[in-house]
Amino acid sequence: MPTQRKEEFNPAIFEDGSPEAVEMKPVLLALLPQLLEKDYYTKLNDLPAYQAVRGQDVAYRSRVVLALTAAINRVEREESYRVRWSLADALTALMRTTLSLSEAQYLRLFAGYGLDFANPDEVSVNFYPFPVLLTLNQVAKLTKRGPLGEEMLTFLRQLRDLTAGQSGDQLKVHLKTQEMLGQATGEHTLPTVVFAEGDALGRSLTEFVAALDRSAPPTAAWLGLLQRWQKATGSQPTAKLRQELDAATAAIGPDEVRAQGRTWLQLLIELPVKEQQHTYEYASGSTHTYSSWEFLTEVNATVAKGLIWTLQPLSNAGLLEQLTALAAKCFRKIPGKGPLAAGLGNACLLALSQNGLPGVAALARVRSKIRQTNTQELIARYIAQESAKLGVSPAEIEDMAVPDFGLENGRLQEDFAEYTATLTLREGKAEVQWLKADKALKSAPAALKASHPDELKELKAAQTQAQQTYTTQRDRLDRSFVDQRRIPWPWFEQYYFRHGLLSLLARPLIWRLHRPDSSVQDAIFQEDAWQDALGHPVPTPTPDTKLQLWHPVLTSADEVLAWRRMLDTKQIRQPLKQAFREVYLLTPPEERTRTYSNRMAAHILKQHQFNSLAKLRGWRYSLLGAYDKGYDSETASLPLPIHDLTAEFWVSEVYADGEWNDTGIYNYVSTDQVRFTRANEPVPLPEVPALVFSEVMRDVDLFVGVASVGNDPQWRDNGGLAQFRTYWESYSFGDLSEVAKTRKLALERLVPRLKIGRVSEIKGNFLVVKGHRHVYKIHLGSGNILMEPNDQYLCIVPDRSSKQLGSTDVFLPFEGDAVLSIILSKALLLMDDDKITDETILRQL
Repeated sequence: MPTQRKEEFNPAIFEDGSPEAVEMKPVLLALLPQLLEKDYYTKLNDLPAYQAVRGQDVAYRSRVVLALTAAINRVEREESYRVRWSLADALTALMRTTLSLSEAQYLRLFAGYGLDFANPDEVSVNFYPFPVLLTLNQVAKLTKRGPLGEEMLTFLRQLRDLTAGQSGDQLKVHLKTQEMLGQATGEHTLPTVVFAEGDALGRSLTEFVAALDRSAPPTAAWLGLLQRWQKATGSQPTAKLRQELDAATAAIGPDEVRAQGRTWLQLLIELPVKEQQHTYEYASGSTHTYSSWEFLTEVNATVAKGLIWTLQPLSNAGLLEQLTALAAKCFRKIPGKGPLAAGLGNACLLALSQNGLPGVAALARVRSKIRQTNTQELIARYIAQESAKLGVSPAEIEDMAVPDFGLENGRLQEDFAEYTATLTLREGKAEVQWLKADKALKSAPAALKASHPDELKELKAAQTQAQQTYTTQRDRLDRSFVDQRRIPWPWFEQYYFRHGLLSLLARPLIWRLHRPDSSVQDAIFQEDAWQDALGHPVPTPTPDTKLQLWHPVLTSADEVLAWRRMLDTKQIRQPLKQAFREVYLLTPPEERTRTYSNRMAAHILKQHQFNSLAKLRGWRYSLLGAYDKGYDSETASLPLPIHDLTAEFWVSEVYADGEWNDTGIYNYVSTDQVRFTRANEPVPLPEVPALVFSEVMRDVDLFVGVASVGNDPQWRDNGGLAQFRTYWESYSFGDLSEVAKTRKLALERLVPRLKIGRVSEIKGNFLVVKGHRHVYKIHLGSGNILMEPNDQYLCIVPDRSSKQLGSTDVFLPFEGDAVLSIILSKALLLMDDDKITDETILRQL
């Protein structure tokens, strides 16, 4: 057993003149050296000197306790912190055994703990709660043998008042003294509940307590409930606390608790998160400025958890909506800190997980807003638990949990007296139109806001949630290609085809129909019938038909082109990129390297942007920081459990002076290989299913295409990293990625139809625009611009809030492409470069 450095101590600490000290000095002189030499793995009961004490009778152990307390108080603070804590360790252990002390002796112990109310100036509420709580438990045993004396009762009242309004262990002391006084004297007074007023929640709770009617029966239950919220220090309520919360709720009335609780939840949702700037000045004269973020005090965050735990079994649709909104807020990322309030957010997720299918639906909605990998995994576990209860798969439970909000084919109509409101969900955007008779109104009538406030709130909530749910489910479908899930037609018909919301996603998509005779047909549902790529009718699926999301890698290039022509001809806009989806096939270099691909290597990415994109696509990644972790590379990984594979994208820190933020996280990473593993062993790329390989490479291409510094028009002019200037130029104006190639195909069709068509044409990797001052070359990958004749770089930062994106009135058969819109916007600007008034641009022309 490794030994600690021998700690010196002054034997005089065991000499305070009391009989116990004189008697027990030899015992403690033998015990303390063993305590000081004990390492972390050695138990107290393994020490011979402590075993000898434990083996004695109750009276003997009691005298040892008195001697230990006296010795602890004689240890000078500067003499040895470790000596004090070693003695306190033994004292705490002995206080858990049976003792036989008188009330006067217990009062001596309390005084030794710093609770001598005869000297009130020396008493502080910040006393060490152990062994105070253990000693109170010993005193409580005295009440079973007879009434407590007045001196002890006075002490208990003083201790109760001292700890009123405290949290944590001090709160436990307060509750224990209150309980003991009630048992000993019948002093069943109303609980004293005090909240920290450092935030709006604390102030609101304080006002609520002050307004309670002390003579009303529910007041004691309310105070008891609020008091228990201060005990919500764990990750979830204990069985005892759960029982107490439910009993208090029943005593008050569930409806009243729900109504008041929703008021406090709304306060938390609306409570602003304030940034505070701090500047620290070093002795050298230099300064460091940093930010802190204020939301809830630590003690009131605990109270808020208790509130959520209480409301968990009371949830209705409105309350679930609030819990969802609060969870999203709590996991908002704060620079230098992480999630705003992870503990409170986890309480919201727990509450949602305990509310069946409506709760699962809410979990699915909030998951799309959360970036923390561990929280994503927690939500997945909650969904898996609910699916196990119902005997279905997690994918099926998510299907079942999607609400339709009363929509039929994306439309809901509500009548309010003489007014009609129509909620329409079209292409992911939920809008409400108001009519009076046949006259359209710009907004909800003022009269209804007074006469139907609750109904209008419900309509507004349905509008918001429908739009969020549509986006969540669209992204879920977009990530599901790799699962190659086959859905039986009866299930598909119920939860997709005829669903008021999911039908808007399912019907414009192409599906592969697996027939019972093992034949397959690819079809889309349009004009009230299933059709193939040529518009020919396809037999309606039978109950034993299974449907799978179609992917272009599953078929020939000719059929893919046929589907694209059909979508374009019939102007079918797909909610996600499917027929025009990029395909990534294995290349000869990848066949030669066998187990890894360098296709996406040697790029420089903005790390935080890369991290956000990776989390959105379900990848796991930990930010790399400028501190010693024992390695200088990391992987972003994507679990593929259906295929028993894990995809890995390797990245490394970009070491550069000062290129990290205030928390030590690197600003940039460089990319390396992509590989697949099974049981931590590399898998040859030819053995990876083609669809899986294509989707993984598409994700990685997305990361590079969006997060690369080559996409930042200001990166070079702002300094960037000088050593990577060549990379920026080669990426900004080099070869096109697969995404950019798809963009080029779209532009070849679009440009002739737009007004820029008369002065623009596509040449190679550029859209060339003839202005009045210059000829401009806009790169189809990055959107960056060169000016002829000498290819001078022109920096134009797009206004992403601009309405003039060029593609507004032009049909696109797939979801909008941000870079495509930027290219069109720049082309529209540059064709009339003689009308430009922006000084920053004019100086470059």
